[in-house]
Amino acid sequence: MSALDLVIRARRVVRPDGERPAAVGVRDGRIVAISPYDAELDAATELRLGDDEVLLPGLVDSHVHVNDPGRTDWEGFTSATKAAASGGVTTIVDMPLNSIPPTCDVPALALKRKTAETQAYVDVGFWGGAIPGNVPDLRPLHEAGVFGYKCFLLHSGVDEFPPLDADQLVAAMREIAAFDGLLIVHAEDAHRIDDATAPSGASYQAFLDSRPRAAENEAVTQVIDLARTTGCRVHILHVSSADVLALLTRGRNDGVRISAETCPHYLSFAAEDIPDGATQYKCCPPIREAANRELLWEGLRDGTIDLVVSDHSPSTIDLKHLDTGDFGTAWGGIASLQLGLPAVWTEARRRGFTLTDVVRWMSAAPAAQTGLSAKGGIEAGYDADFCVLAPDETFVVDAQQLQHKNAITPYDGRTLTGVVRSTWLRGVPVDLAADPRGRLLTRGER
Repeated sequence: MSALDLVIRARRVVRPDGERPAAVGVRDGRIVAISPYDAELDAATELRLGDDEVLLPGLVDSHVHVNDPGRTDWEGFTSATKAAASGGVTTIVDMPLNSIPPTCDVPALALKRKTAETQAYVDVGFWGGAIPGNVPDLRPLHEAGVFGYKCFLLHSGVDEFPPLDADQLVAAMREIAAFDGLLIVHAEDAHRIDDATAPSGASYQAFLDSRPRAAENEAVTQVIDLARTTGCRVHILHVSSADVLALLTRGRNDGVRISAETCPHYLSFAAEDIPDGATQYKCCPPIREAANRELLWEGLRDGTIDLVVSDHSPSTIDLKHLDTGDFGTAWGGIASLQLGLPAVWTEARRRGFTLTDVVRWMSAAPAAQTGLSAKGGIEAGYDADFCVLAPDETFVVDAQQLQHKNAITPYDGRTLTGVVRSTWLRGVPVDLAADPRGRLLTRGER
């Protein structure tokens, strides 16, 4: 083999069938060789990982709200991609809201790309949005390279991204099915939530009661039924209700092309432990009870839930209304982009899972979902995107030290296991003090 740019030798390299010692060879930003640990490989640079370190593929987080342009005081591409890199994430896919304008037509996508192109420390792709009246924009967005379309079935939290009613949902699904696109759905039923008691005050239980699991269950049932009749590929975002698992199984058994994700906060926290007034925990759908959490873990174990992504949904600290602790008025979203890997690994290892499992949920599966065929694994021909992890090292989260623009997260003060030692993008370590090297990605590219 001719000279390589880089060889990384590690006693533990995580691949789809487990961990093994290996020497990973890189040329021109791609993995070109996976050889025995002691293989003779000629390279310009050689790195030997310590015995306490594991080489993982860079993570792919397909659910990130960057909010740029328009709400850059909430987050921006510089801070978001620095946070991603600090957490071992080498690719993010940005949600069409809460930026202004939302990514619901080609001009808005062009603006989003222009905003991101000089700020990205990791690779960045983009979701489009499906909102009332934009069915004619869906195919042009597809041709412009979005990875799919997000929709809401109830108020999104921002007025510029309204929800789809039943007829609008059918129209969007038929159009998306016509070019075999992907619809990703915030699945909570608006009528069920309207019928519940509106949240008000500091009681977390009152907030939980205002977003009943029945709302999630009914919305997922509706999406499955319409996917069956329209043939549209669908993905259920941030599953919080374990009741959804049986619905997903039945839908798949009927031939519905449906996938689903959950998030680190649903796997880490439990409603019983959330103090009243602790609005840093507010998200929609909400964090549910401990027994429900354990069923979500079982859904990951048996493959009913496909992937784990952050749903990083930050805001300015004042919007969390920490002064009043009012769950009815506080912004609903959790900032966790930098912390997803250690948060999930901390809980996964307690339940007998391995790093191979975590990589499948947080790298391979999100890459497959978005069609990023050169991401998500340590395989010949893939991008040389890596995370060097010390899996047994612990740390205490200090929100002030995170790369997130606003220093608020429910993980603040929590002890987590798994320290990211370095992150590599196409064979080069990500340097947060240097100019950004991330690329903007389009659907279907390798």
